[in-house]
Amino acid sequence: MATKHSLMSLFHRNAESEHNPLNMSDEQILEQIYSTHVHSHTKFDVDSLFILVENTLRRSTHIVDNVVQGSNVSLEQVDDNIPNNFNSPLCTLKQISFEMSCKPPGEEIAHKTTIGILNKLSNYEWDAKAVLTLGAFAVEYSEFWLLTQHQPTDPPLAKSVAVLKRVPVLTRPAALQKHRQHIVELNNLVRTTLQVIEVIFELEKLTTYDTKDVPALLPAIEQIPVDVYWAIITVVAIVTQIDCLTNESEHKQELSHYGQKINIILSKLRKRIMLCRQQIEEAEYYKRLRKFFQTPTEIMEVFKFLIFSKDAPQLLFDGATKTTVEITELKKKHVYLLISSLDITEEEILVLRPVYEYIKTNDQYKIVWIPIVEEWSDKLCKKFEAIKSKMPWYTVQHFGTIAGYKYIKEEWHFRKKPMVVVLNPLGKVQHTNAFHLIHAHGMKAFPFTILDQERIDREIHWVGSVVGNIHPNVSTWIKEQKYIFIYGGKDKEWIQQFTKFATALASDSTIKEAMISIELFCVEKEDKSFLRRFWSGVESLFVTKAHNTVDAVTQEVQKMLSYKNETGWALLCKGSSVVECGHGTTILKTVVEFEKWKEVVMKKGFEFSFKEHHERIARTTHRCSHIEIPNVAGKLPETIKCPECPRTMEIFICYKCCHNDNTAISIN
Repeated sequence: MATKHSLMSLFHRNAESEHNPLNMSDEQILEQIYSTHVHSHTKFDVDSLFILVENTLRRSTHIVDNVVQGSNVSLEQVDDNIPNNFNSPLCTLKQISFEMSCKPPGEEIAHKTTIGILNKLSNYEWDAKAVLTLGAFAVEYSEFWLLTQHQPTDPPLAKSVAVLKRVPVLTRPAALQKHRQHIVELNNLVRTTLQVIEVIFELEKLTTYDTKDVPALLPAIEQIPVDVYWAIITVVAIVTQIDCLTNESEHKQELSHYGQKINIILSKLRKRIMLCRQQIEEAEYYKRLRKFFQTPTEIMEVFKFLIFSKDAPQLLFDGATKTTVEITELKKKHVYLLISSLDITEEEILVLRPVYEYIKTNDQYKIVWIPIVEEWSDKLCKKFEAIKSKMPWYTVQHFGTIAGYKYIKEEWHFRKKPMVVVLNPLGKVQHTNAFHLIHAHGMKAFPFTILDQERIDREIHWVGSVVGNIHPNVSTWIKEQKYIFIYGGKDKEWIQQFTKFATALASDSTIKEAMISIELFCVEKEDKSFLRRFWSGVESLFVTKAHNTVDAVTQEVQKMLSYKNETGWALLCKGSSVVECGHGTTILKTVVEFEKWKEVVMKKGFEFSFKEHHERIARTTHRCSHIEIPNVAGKLPETIKCPECPRTMEIFICYKCCHNDNTAISIN
């Protein structure tokens, strides 16, 4: 029998433990309280009730402070904004009060009582459940402590009601001395619980915002039922403690656990509210900024709103004079925003140098560097100063987060690589990223609007832009309309083979008789700086043409980019016009087999003969393209057609160490 009794006791303890909220997770609590919640909600003026409850409890807790301290400190000004025509849900408040009253102490009992209250309030919203419970408590709590302030007009009545409410049991000097600590703890917990419900109210008012704009709102809203549960059970525990004190019971309700929990909840709620407000402010700013760019506005105002946070110094550093200037210098100007991280290289800075030299005597155009740094440090400040010294144009000298960073990242697709946003004097975007246009075509594309990009695509051959601008020999050959083999690759042996057979082809008597002049230019034999600029130019062309309708030129650029990491490749052009470009395997075989097609040269011409033989070889040696492009600033197309066949290319993500041969800005 003893064993059976022990097992039964253990069973009951385990069963009780399952209903002890201090041992329950949020998920377990949610599971129980959701069963009490009905979604056809009863409507009433919860805002007015909360105002009354807040006023009542603030004054009541102040009276408690005075009674405990034996002083008469006046209450700071409290807004007694009593709602007009408010119909109190008195019956509901009395039912809740009855549910809480005269319960023995204990966590399991407090939990059961809380579930009982939630069942009674099943048709109400979660914030209303909390306010109604707090309201029921406020009526009793305020009446109890109000009776300690015997009214001079009717002291006998006040004394009689006070005795019925057992007020003297707790407020006699000896009782106050004995229970002072309990009363102080209890009163502080009332204040904290009021603050929790106040913040829940604030949070509920934010639910009018879209969670897409305020992502922190969704987890905060999802947590509200659990927070309301803890607010209600804390009120239940407070009522139980008051009953224990006024009944002079030997047993007391332990409040410290509830105090710890409710303080943690208050801290988390405040952080959530702060984050939600921050995101709301950002969302409102984002909408206003987008409107700025959609509606003609003076460029200076647009720039100021894009860059500077509230009360930030609005100055620019002039790299030419090494002085600071007011942003009024941008008023009514065309502005080029150079946006980059601090990893911008000297070569990337040099891309804009010709633009600066061209516009420095034209006061209608200005360049402004906007450094994007998420978190500044002393080291980054030094790096910033080093980079700034290399730039002759304006620099934003703002050691904080750029106000429009999210907009720059999401709307202009900033990816840390340099980009140039072109704005006209009315703040309208003329090009979301002209950096690649400037890099590929230089001042030929000035003033670098989308219309200029379209004009360049029609007028200028890309070979001259990529190679002609960076090597004098090629530039001369292009002007002389010579045939040029431009080639390279990772395999030195392939380069040697191609050089050997291409030289033999260029020197062949048939070619000489046809008065054909062929030059050879191997990009791999130039210095690393040239090679870098060459491929960077091809990449810039790819970006500028990526969104265009796929034409022959776009395919040529895509083909060239696909050859970047191949063993060998070659491009045959006449002047700046492309004749053919191909992979090392097919292009070398075409040159090696010159004997097979050289007779056709005299009949149909060199271009036709070369293309015909190369295409014949390419058909039997099918090879699709593989394109790698850096994570450049600006939006790249989601799909690209293979330049070798009509299929859509698959997209892969490649991670590569940032250590390369680029010339970084050094810090002394």
